[in-house]
Amino acid sequence: MNMKRTNQLKVKPISEIAQNLGIDPVALEEYGPYKAKVKFDQLLEERKLRGKLIMVTAMSPTPAGEGKTTTSIGLVDAFNRLGHKAVGALREPSLGPVFGLKGGATGAGRAKVFPSDEINLHFTGDIHAVSAAHNLLAAMVDNRLHFDGACGLLDCRRVTWRRVVDMDDRVLREVVVGIGGPLRGIARETGYDITAASEVMAILCLASDLQDLKERCGQILIGYSPEKKMVFARDINAHGAMAALLKEAIKPNLVQTEEGSPVFIHGGPFANIAHGTNSVIATRLALTLADYVITETGFGSELGAEKFFDIVVRTGHIPPPAACVLVATIRALKYHGGLSLKELDQENLEALQKGINNLKKHIENMRTFGVPFVVAVNRFPQDTEAEISLLLRLLKVEGVRAALSEVYARGGEGGLELASQLIEAINHDKNEFNFLYPLEMPLIEKVKTVAKKIYGASAVAMEGKIERKIKRLEKAGFGHLPVCIAKTQYSLSSDDELLGRPRDFTLIVTDASLSSGAGFVVIYCGDIMTMPGLPRHPAAEKIDVTPDGRIVGLL
Repeated sequence: MNMKRTNQLKVKPISEIAQNLGIDPVALEEYGPYKAKVKFDQLLEERKLRGKLIMVTAMSPTPAGEGKTTTSIGLVDAFNRLGHKAVGALREPSLGPVFGLKGGATGAGRAKVFPSDEINLHFTGDIHAVSAAHNLLAAMVDNRLHFDGACGLLDCRRVTWRRVVDMDDRVLREVVVGIGGPLRGIARETGYDITAASEVMAILCLASDLQDLKERCGQILIGYSPEKKMVFARDINAHGAMAALLKEAIKPNLVQTEEGSPVFIHGGPFANIAHGTNSVIATRLALTLADYVITETGFGSELGAEKFFDIVVRTGHIPPPAACVLVATIRALKYHGGLSLKELDQENLEALQKGINNLKKHIENMRTFGVPFVVAVNRFPQDTEAEISLLLRLLKVEGVRAALSEVYARGGEGGLELASQLIEAINHDKNEFNFLYPLEMPLIEKVKTVAKKIYGASAVAMEGKIERKIKRLEKAGFGHLPVCIAKTQYSLSSDDELLGRPRDFTLIVTDASLSSGAGFVVIYCGDIMTMPGLPRHPAAEKIDVTPDGRIVGLL
């Protein structure tokens, strides 16, 4: 660790951060001087929810980056600067994006969490524990096949449980295991997903405690019997050992911003595949300790925010948000207005005005859920005054609250206007939260409702075999579950090349699967991949370690 850099920041020992939050030292398990796990059980039993939850989402993301995590971190610092007790509740970074296209996920500029390098890499080992628990179940599945035969409890042709690794590795999407003779097990096709797409990760983030986590692990569907009956993890007695591997991972991680504000970072499901929110345990714990809790959902309002409302809030473990933030950037608006990445640094009012149609759809989505919100215009150095003025005028015409956010350049000070607008929205704007659909609605109707009301689709299409698969899930008793739609994050549609605000498009459903432990049905759309691949020049090419042990190039 660069001690010179550390001394320039406002960071404190993690024990002091915990003490200022009111966490008893006996509940703190320190991982070095600047990060710790928190024993949450007694704290949640003794304390009531006191804080107001603020959820941060965004317009459709672009390769230029919108700074949603940076905005969330800066907002925590801004609330604390205003004299309120504020805590962040964010997701853990996955090594896939860290070494791949996106890079690290600990904020940027003067709005970062600390120690960022450690958080971006192995942190406290939670994601590794999720991988181990997931792959233990996979090993036990193949072990049963080996000893029971191809048509024992499980039909080897109908095993649905794959393996995971926390890395972008496209060659593992489809693999063959068990080749080489009887001692290697039964040969069959399977594959790998990235750990952030694992149902075990979703379970970690939706469980209320260790017992709930164990029960949910037992409810994981692993395949079908020769008679086509569902087989679950509990049927091969795997859930107890899985919970043992996750015993420490279920405890929230406490760190801080570079301004010394407390942040819980715990769990990391992707929002384009899974539900895209940090753990309900961490968020609930934060709500017992602070006046305001800032949480973040993945990608745009049609992904992370919709899933937050219709999946996470439905657990009953956390309340609906008191207000939301919708992050937008002039760069992203110009990209959705037709400019290339190379052209985004140039002033272009025409492209900006055209691109705001994407933001308008996200504004409509937030209004659909009935929660007060503020559009945060995350300022980049290349933004011109003419562009900023035009965007703020356009937002005024839309009748929405808006605030210029400059947390990247100025830290918490640059988020004071946004924090003040949120307080105004909480105190004065109507909050009439609505779920998008009732749980008793048929699964296909739920998909159509999301597609038409939130994505703007005119229709939903799927092959007959996919429709029959979904109806079989209903017949098996899972029709009451919410849907978790997996699709590209780059477009409101299922086609990542349809930028801006596509209209009159058809959402293409390509598959469906049951996440009975997590408590939702996954609907796959378009060309969505549960195992990403590295770009031509991954971020890993720029990462190195110096002779004195400092990590460089990790953005």
